[in-house]
Amino acid sequence: QKEMMAPTVNGTMNVLKACSAMSVQKLIVVSSGTAITLNPNWPLDKLEDENCWSDKEFCKENEIWYALAKTEAEEMALEYAEKNGLHVITFCSGAVFGPLLQADVLNITTKFLRYIIKGGPDTINNKFWPIVDVRDVADALLLLYNKAGPYQRYICSEHQIDVKDLVDLMKSMYPSYNYADK
Repeated sequence: QKEMMAPTVNGTMNVLKACSAMSVQKLIVVSSGTAITLNPNWPLDKLEDENCWSDKEFCKENEIWYALAKTEAEEMALEYAEKNGLHVITFCSGAVFGPLLQADVLNITTKFLRYIIKGGPDTINNKFWPIVDVRDVADALLLLYNKAGPYQRYICSEHQIDVKDLVDLMKSMYPSYNYADK
């Protein structure tokens, strides 16, 4: 909780204030699909879209601090923008796959893939994950910067894949690795 909440929420507020102070014309806040998808009360027959927000109480109860931090930071950014006239767009991507700019950086997707290979203390549920290629994220960010209006929220996710299919795909591409069995 300490590692996620304060840096994400306070860091976002610091950026917003700095942008206001420097009269920045436009800011894209990169959030996460986890700010959308963790809402057990969302109707199952309704598509999750930009109007769907993760349930903060659900995230707290289940100690899903990353999702809670992203949700709170994104809500705060949009509220701040409207109150202060800052042109803010929020961008929520699925799990981002593709080439890394820095090989030694361990992002959330890389941690997840490492968990699949090396294992961890918990079983991974076989649920669907929204995914997107990092190059498509770059293209989407440029498009938003050039076209999107203020106080808007966008989702960027190309496909969904369940964990079992992801593991099977990884095994077919990298058969020499040993994969976690839970």
